Amino acid sequence: MSELKTRPNRRSVEKFLAGVEDPERRADCLALVELMREVTGEEPRMWGPSIVGFGSYHYRYASGREGDWFLAGFSPRARDLTLYIMSGFSRHEELMARLGKHKKGKSCLYLKRLADVDRKVLARLVRESAKHVKKTSVA
Repeated sequence: MSELKTRPNRRSVEKFLAGVEDPERRADCLALVELMREVTGEEPRMWGPSIVGFGSYHYRYASGREGDWFLAGFSPRARDLTLYIMSGFSRHEELMARLGKHKKGKSCLYLKRLADVDRKVLARLVRESAKHVKKTSVA
């Protein structure tokens, strides 16, 4: 079974975010740190080389594969800010309708700019997702 490459490490979140070249993107990242810190109650940590994660949980699939992952996180990718909403979006349809301009994948929320979305709705989305993941994770 292959080893998961994205793991928490001791790299500095501050240094990583200081390296974000675009000043608006950097400011958005710093705002996301504060938002996610507040709603998860967890401190940011680097996961792999480019993801800022908050908290962790243990998962186990029916296949037997298991591991640890962050409750919520984000990464300043080249095209978008990618936010990781680990509970997925199906249980959050009402919030997604009120969020603002975004795209989404299975558990990824893609934003061009933080100004494009309602931050209160985003905070609630992150909070509810983290709460759901904590409740359903393996002890």
